[in-house]
Amino acid sequence: MTAPDLTVDIGGLELLNPVMTASGTFGYAREFDHYIDLNRLGGIIVKGLSLKPSKGNPPPRIVETDCGMLNAIGLENVGIDGFIKDKLPFLATLRPPIITNIYGKTVEEYARLAERIESLDAVNGLEVNISCPNVKQGGVAFGSDPKIAAEVVTAVREKTTKHLMVKLSPNVTDIALMARVVEDAGADALSLINTITGMAVDLSTRRPKLANVTGGLSGPAIKPVALRMVWQVAQVVKIPIVGVGGIMNATDALEYMMVGATAVQVGTANFVNPGSTMAIIDGIHKWLQQEGLDNITQLIGTLVVD
Repeated sequence: MTAPDLTVDIGGLELLNPVMTASGTFGYAREFDHYIDLNRLGGIIVKGLSLKPSKGNPPPRIVETDCGMLNAIGLENVGIDGFIKDKLPFLATLRPPIITNIYGKTVEEYARLAERIESLDAVNGLEVNISCPNVKQGGVAFGSDPKIAAEVVTAVREKTTKHLMVKLSPNVTDIALMARVVEDAGADALSLINTITGMAVDLSTRRPKLANVTGGLSGPAIKPVALRMVWQVAQVVKIPIVGVGGIMNATDALEYMMVGATAVQVGTANFVNPGSTMAIIDGIHKWLQQEGLDNITQLIGTLVVD
C-alpha cells in the first residue's frame, strides 16, 4: 500500500505534514533537538519576537491547572537582533519552513519587525500575534478591536512578501468577524486560538498563584472552545486555518482538520512529552491507512452537520 500523502498547503506555504509547533512552547527549536527529529516537523514556529529583548514577567509565571496550564511568561524573548545572531543560524540548517511569531506594542513596531524579517532568507513566514496590549489605545488588545487588528495586518503586509499568518485571540465577542477582517487586510492564513485568559488562587495564602494574577489558559481544557471557533471561522473565510488548542494526540489533530483546519499547532503537549509532535505525525499516518485515505486533504472540512 502506498504511504498516505501528508503534505498540506497553508496559503502558499507547503508543509511536509500538518503538524507544526506552537509559538512559546518550543523555544527556538534547538531546545528539542535531542528529543525529536526536527526535520520531520511540518513547520516550526519560534518563540514570539519583539524589536528589543524582553525579560517577561516575574515568577511564578506557570502553574498547572485541571486539564491544562496557565502561563504568564510575558513574552520573554531575545529580541530580533539576538534572534538573527544566535538563533537563526541553527534554524537555517533545518528542512521545515521557519515561521517567526512577532508582537509589538504599537502598529509601527509590528511593521518594523516585519521589515527586518523580510530580508532573512532562512525565514519563510510570519505569525502575527495580535493578542498584545496596545499602549497607544489605552491597553486594548489589538486582537479584540477589528479596526486596530486590520491596521496591524495591513502594516505588516505592506512590509513583507513572506507568508503571513495571523493568530487570533479567543477573548472576543465574534471570532468570525475578526477572521474576516484580517483576511481582508491581507492574511494568507489564520491560526486559532491563542490562550484564554484565566487565573488560579492559593487558598492557604489567599494569593494568586501567578505573580501577574492572570495568565493564558492552554491545554485540553480549551480544546472544545478552540474546535468550535475553528469550525465557525471555516464557514466564513477562504484562506487556510491552522488549529491550536489542547492538541495532545493524533485524534485531537484529526478532529481539528475535520472541522476545517488545514494544519495544527502543538503547544502544551510539548511540556508533557517532548516527543508528542512525532507521535502525532505517526498517529495521523496510521489513521489515514486504517481509513483507506491516500491524502490528508481528503479529511479537511468533512464534518457532517445535519
